[in-house]
Amino acid sequence: MSLANTHAAPRASAKGEAATVLRILLSVAVFVAGWATSVAIWGIPGLYIPALALVPVIWAALLIISRG
Repeated sequence: MSLANTHAAPRASAKGEAATVLRILLSVAVFVAGWATSVAIWGIPGLYIPALALVPVIWAALLIISRG
């Protein structure tokens, strides 16, 4: 029995994958900063109105995830 084929080949696109992860993290950081700014400007409505607006988005994401 040969053990040569038991390990996966190393990924060649580690740099591209790191760039994608960085882009996603920066997008999340900008979103959170924008939400915090809306709370600072408009108070409590700035906190809950974006959350209510995201309900359909999260609902659609859950449907997409559940369908595979």
